[in-house]
Amino acid sequence: MAVTFDLFGTLVDVEYPTDPAEVVARELESRDVAVPDDWHVAYGERHVDAPDGAEVPLPAHVAAALDSRGVDAPDNVVRHAVVAAFDPEVTRRENALEAVRTAADRGPVGICSNCAVPELVARTLIRAGLRGEFDAVTTSVGCGWRKPHPKAFEAAAEALGVAPSALIHVGNDSTTDGGVVEVGGRFLDVTEIPLDAIGGELEAEP
Repeated sequence: MAVTFDLFGTLVDVEYPTDPAEVVARELESRDVAVPDDWHVAYGERHVDAPDGAEVPLPAHVAAALDSRGVDAPDNVVRHAVVAAFDPEVTRRENALEAVRTAADRGPVGICSNCAVPELVARTLIRAGLRGEFDAVTTSVGCGWRKPHPKAFEAAAEALGVAPSALIHVGNDSTTDGGVVEVGGRFLDVTEIPLDAIGGELEAEP
């Protein structure tokens, strides 16, 4: 048995930008990138063809959106702008650390998180006081696939050295996190089972 946790909304709460396009635009402009007048339209368009369920890293999307309007910006500049735009305040949810450590007493434990922004998960774990608590951290921007796609859970299981069917995934969204059942794993929904009860659910596992 191995346990993975969703991060955002499960172990931590974060403040998301209400207007992501505007925040990204400000960070681009601060780096001398000429943001087009119709930036909000460009930001909302699809520019990168990807298979269903694949993750498009946000810097790649932003770079393609700029290019669609004839704006050429160095990749490293776009990446730094995106990372800076999504730099949220983080609050660790009550009983999150205890739930992770209880799971770790039963076997390998990891993160399996959808996140299109490079560095955001690592930064969030640091700010939440959760760095070093996991045997592996799997993100959609890292593995290339978003939950509920089976490949996201398969990547998380592989990182922990177990079969996907041995995975118990703890999350807050039955649509995305519940996808673990498609690979033979089990889903624990924190909207129904609070974090302080996760240990009891794991104890019931054979």
